[in-house]
Amino acid sequence: MSNIGFDLQPGREKYAAPGHWNDPDMLEIGNGGMSDMEYRTHMSLWCLLAAPLLAGNDLRDVKPGILAILTNKEAIAVDQDTLGKQGVRAAKNGDLEVWARPLADGGHAVGLFNRGAAAAKVTARWSDIGVQGAHGVRDLWEHADKGTVAEEYTAEVPSHGVVMIKIAK
Repeated sequence: MSNIGFDLQPGREKYAAPGHWNDPDMLEIGNGGMSDMEYRTHMSLWCLLAAPLLAGNDLRDVKPGILAILTNKEAIAVDQDTLGKQGVRAAKNGDLEVWARPLADGGHAVGLFNRGAAAAKVTARWSDIGVQGAHGVRDLWEHADKGTVAEEYTAEVPSHGVVMIKIAK
């Protein structure tokens, strides 16, 4: 998996807001060179960054799995959130990273990323994100509610993968 911008983004959030968005470049989803999981990781990071979603692949011959990634309404809703706050890296432990951004409805979008070569458990701690108490959690790729969780959320994340959640207000 290429870097896809993880290490280039910290610190740039101060320049992003409605009317002026940071642009880490077009989406490479469907262009080859990455697995579908890596494409999902790419899309998740761009959505957390509130980046312009410019598809760089040939849409005339898009495979159903790639189309599903590019048109995930829940992920796109994070990208297009009206609050306009760019996500930040909230925690990093080696190859494991947590990125988060506040949303207009008072919730938070969170990406649990595993940049490593093997699957690993990644934990998003509410204290790292600025959240307190118990909140409903929804997996935005599985399109499934995960229940109410207090203090932290842990998920098994595949190699070069992501679990993207929304923490309800």
